[in-house]
Amino acid sequence: MLVVTTNDLPGWEIRQVCGEVFGLTVRSRNAFSQMGAGFKSLVGGELKGMTTNLINSRNEVMGRMLEEARARGGNAVVGMRFDTSEMGDVWTELCAYGTAVVAVPITPEAKEMATKLGYGS
Repeated sequence: MLVVTTNDLPGWEIRQVCGEVFGLTVRSRNAFSQMGAGFKSLVGGELKGMTTNLINSRNEVMGRMLEEARARGGNAVVGMRFDTSEMGDVWTELCAYGTAVVAVPITPEAKEMATKLGYGS
């Protein structure tokens, strides 16, 4: 499925808007990871455990958003964004959202991309 952060798809015609779609997860923080992150922040550097958790969370919410887009009949999502918020001291909410659409390739370049994505022409 084609997912873009822009509001249009150059070379594609949006034939139908299927509606807003989103994927959501709420994660609790591991106390031991938090302690390790606190120690790491004293000396600097990447917090690899936190990075891995964020990657997994982003993949999860993207997957949920794409499932909803497919269920609504869409083959693309435009205007995709991520949003995060803290809930209390130990929970983090992560959301991926956008607008599901039915898009049809109209230029040769878009038709080639559609073939690579498995949309046909």
